[in-house]
Amino acid sequence: MTTITSPHNPHLQELRRLQRRRERARSGRFLAEGEDLLAAAAAAGWRPVEGYRVAGSELGGRDFVDVEPAALAAVSTLGSGTRAIGVYEQRWSPRPQGPVCVYLHGLSDPGNVGAVLRAAHAFGASCVALGPNCADPWSPKAVRASMGAIFRVEVARVESIAELPPERIALVPDPGPPAQPLSGPAQGPVTLLVGAEREGLPAELIAACERAAHIPIANDSLNAAMAATIALYELTRVP
Repeated sequence: MTTITSPHNPHLQELRRLQRRRERARSGRFLAEGEDLLAAAAAAGWRPVEGYRVAGSELGGRDFVDVEPAALAAVSTLGSGTRAIGVYEQRWSPRPQGPVCVYLHGLSDPGNVGAVLRAAHAFGASCVALGPNCADPWSPKAVRASMGAIFRVEVARVESIAELPPERIALVPDPGPPAQPLSGPAQGPVTLLVGAEREGLPAELIAACERAAHIPIANDSLNAAMAATIALYELTRVP
């Protein structure tokens, strides 16, 4: 195929459109930028439906289209540009999976969502389930922050916590009753529920969980992704 030289090429324009959540939802596709993410996808068995690389490189093999560096940089979401972009089909799990699941409620920052995916993969969680008002896990920022975990961890959407595998543990900032300090490891299947740093989890959602727990800290709160990471370590640590 002829090398693409213009950022106005229809294929590159489509890459630009996939940076928007509405277009990702419509098409069911998403972007992964950079050699490390493409390698992570390949290692997890994901094949791109389209691929674009800087002309003259061998990234992605023969199925990737050559693009002049300036044209590829013009459609990149990275400040320094990129050497390769892959387009992938989104994969949504039909239901949240155990034995370890993380539920996110109201996390509007895609970087936090991606960081939780990374922590979930690191500590062996099988699924990250997204509740209301969560950022898109397939957004470029979330995919980058996941450091490839988006290709390893199941992602699901839920409308009710009744869909989540028990035991359901609500992570709360308030150390008062009925919350107890989080202690692990978990004795069986578990879902960790994490809310946004400012708003936390709704009271009715906390009440519907089997128990509530907090992380003892010296200050007022932790970033949601950091709190999820610490809690996952505690719940999955080897005694």
